[in-house]
Formats: sequence, structure tokens, C-alpha cells
Amino acid sequence: MTTSLVTGAGGFIGSNLVRELLERGHTVRGLDNFQTGRRENLEGVTAEAFDLYERDLADGNLDDVLEGVDYVFHQAAVPSVPRSIDDPQLSVEANCTGTTNLLIAARDAGVERVVVASSSSVYGSSATLPKREDQPINPESPYALTKYFTEELAMEFAEFYDLDTVALRYFNVFGPHQDPTSDYAAVIPKFARMMLDGEQPTIHGDGEQSRDFTYIENVLQANVKAATTEVGGEVYNVACGGRVTINELVDALNDVLETSLEGIHTEPRAGDVKHSHADISKAREEIGYEPTVEFREGLERTVAAIEADG
Repeated sequence: MTTSLVTGAGGFIGSNLVRELLERGHTVRGLDNFQTGRRENLEGVTAEAFDLYERDLADGNLDDVLEGVDYVFHQAAVPSVPRSIDDPQLSVEANCTGTTNLLIAARDAGVERVVVASSSSVYGSSATLPKREDQPINPESPYALTKYFTEELAMEFAEFYDLDTVALRYFNVFGPHQDPTSDYAAVIPKFARMMLDGEQPTIHGDGEQSRDFTYIENVLQANVKAATTEVGGEVYNVACGGRVTINELVDALNDVLETSLEGIHTEPRAGDVKHSHADISKAREEIGYEPTVEFREGLERTVAAIEADG
């Protein structure tokens, strides 16, 4: 039986990935220090095939966690561009030191493959659209820089230590188990929660900044395919290959919620990229990735999940 480790198992993507792997018959180990992850994200995960380790990757001490593991899905990080600007040291310790410790332990344990989560933020605000994996990198925040470090270090381990690695550049992932109440909440759950409560959403800037919003189910598919494909030592965009402005997002939420709430515009936010739009042809061709849930369907599912949570 395949044994997989999910770091950041209490986070939004990690908790969804734990469930996906269990459904696929994996024995799953989850690791989280619950600094930003939430225990409630793992409620109902009671399978005998799941073990949870409360550890901090930055502290090391991972030998027992990695023993006998086939695949590692490295989702653990301190997320958010604004959070990294507020506390760059926290982001560096979690995202850089933690990743280094994990890759060393995975190498020593003979893990078959490590799939690491990177971010579209590594591209910066280049005017070139859509973003391709071979274009210049321009991280414009501490968070973006730490994610670039994460993927580059994974590629170096593939080259120098024969540890099979793949890096996935996520574009604005959204879906169930994403915290809508945090000060650093992602825009879709935050806006959906506010508008469900009858509040006008706050838009930083003119709202014409655009994002390639990617429903969580597409990201889960990409991770599984990245773990099992023959291709290694590569970086892939994971997205839907489209663009939605923040103003269009508010319109779509009003349509789904049957409301008519207008956004309140404030000053642009430091570190924000103006446009994010992925070319996903490399992932299509090399790992067989194909988004199966488009923006509107994903938005409806997300709103339904937030409503169900109360």
C-alpha cells in the first residue's frame, strides 16, 4: 500500500489533500504545527489509515515521520503576501528552513518523490500574459521569495541528491476549508462570508486586477498526477488558464447569492500583483493535468460550503 505524507495537513489545501489520498487508498500521515492550520479542518478524518504528527518542520526531527513514506506532498507554509510583509522572519523560518529540513529528511529516508507547493506570486507583476514556466522570475514580496526558494531547492535536490521532485505553482486556489475570517484570508472566502452577512466587500485598488482562480479539486488532481508521472525535476503551473477581475468576482458572488452589494474601494495593497493568468500547456502535456471544475462551478460549491458552516 502506498504511504504518503502531507505537510500542512491542517491547512486548506493540506486537509483536502489528506481526504483525497485516503479516498484513493493511500495510508496517509499528516504533519502540522497548527500555527496557521486548523484542527477543525481535519474533523471527520478518522480513518485507521491516517496518523497525525504535531511537529514544526523548522525544528527538524522528522526521521520517524518519513520512515517508509513513498510520496511527500509539501503544503506546509506560512501563507499570504501581506503576512510576509508584516513578519518576514516567520515566513522565512517556516517556508525556507522548514522546506530544507523536509527535503534532507526525505532524501535520507529514500522517499520516492516529493511534490512541493509553490506559488504564482514568484512571477511578480510582469506584463507578459499568460505566465509561462520558462519566463523570468520576479518575486516582489518576502512570501514570493520564499516560495521561489522552495521550488529551487527542490530542483537542486533532484540534481545533486537524486531525490525525485516536482514543484507546482498554484494560482489563487479556493474552495472548502479555507478560513474566511483571518486577517489574511484569501479574497473569495472573505468576500463570500462578508456578503452572506450583508456586508460590502473591501476592494484594494480599482478592482481591475485579475486572478486565475483555481478550484481546489483541480489542485488535488495536479498533486496526484505530479506524484505519479514519469517526469521529475520540473515546475508546473496549476490553474484554469483564465482571468477574472476582482470587480467581476463581486458581480459573480452577487449573482450566486442573489444580492446587490457593491464593493468599497480602498488604496492598493503593498506587494499585490496586478494580473495573474497561467499558461497550463506544460502541465497538460507532461503530467496530464486538465482542470475539471471551472470558476463559476467552484464558486457555487464554495459558497454552499461556507453557508453550511454557518
